[in-house]
Amino acid sequence: AVVSTQSTGQESSAKEMVSKNSGGPSEEIQQDLLTNSWEKWDKFYGIHANRFFKDRHWLFTEFQELKEGERKLLEVGCGPGNTIFPILEHCADDQVFVYGCDFSPTAVEIVKSHELYREDRCKAFVCDISSKDMDIPIEEGTLDFITMIFVLSALNPEDMQHCICNLSRYLKPGGQILFRDYGRYDLAQLRFKNGRCLAENFYARGDGTKVYFFTQEELDKLFTNAGLVKVQNIVDRRLQVNRARKLKMYRIWIQCKYMKPLL
Repeated sequence: AVVSTQSTGQESSAKEMVSKNSGGPSEEIQQDLLTNSWEKWDKFYGIHANRFFKDRHWLFTEFQELKEGERKLLEVGCGPGNTIFPILEHCADDQVFVYGCDFSPTAVEIVKSHELYREDRCKAFVCDISSKDMDIPIEEGTLDFITMIFVLSALNPEDMQHCICNLSRYLKPGGQILFRDYGRYDLAQLRFKNGRCLAENFYARGDGTKVYFFTQEELDKLFTNAGLVKVQNIVDRRLQVNRARKLKMYRIWIQCKYMKPLL
């Protein structure tokens, strides 16, 4: 839900901050960042394992569809299992089967080593979803849900459309992509220093991983161009106040649900 709203002045200030920090790295460094994504994330999970991200127990509040009925789902960019295992913990054995993919082999191995990992309930595998020739060990047209939680933003912008088109093939009619990711002028975007910008609203973190900040309109175009129908596309904007510095700043996320049309 929309928790708070930004004033025109606050948005103008955010645009100004982004404009000031729009300088990029050298061409050589930029090329490395744009072409070796999986290595950066593999190194990330090699360092942090499953200690960096918290398990996403909030999923069942935002996406209540995951609670009920028998279902088969794919978690894209599964990392060390922060979505997979809360779902398996919540659901009865015979209610759900969860696939998980990541382009970090280290992340996939962490998932497979988890005490709740059983191949009669879940299957984790390595996959580069940015590839135009993406192929996954799932029959097309069989998934009830595909969850994409802070993962599309890690791709190069030019790879996003074919990623969504490829994934949508695996949804059954009536199946949905459940999506949550960074919104334009989120606090994280405003905190980037000059020299980290790879393209408009697209940045490299210090560890070499990348992040894009979306608008609702951009996401609607990506999903509808893949033949999906909007169920939900909202901004979740949460005010954070730094009283010492007398600053008001916002966490801004976009949450979407897009459905494959019924036959």
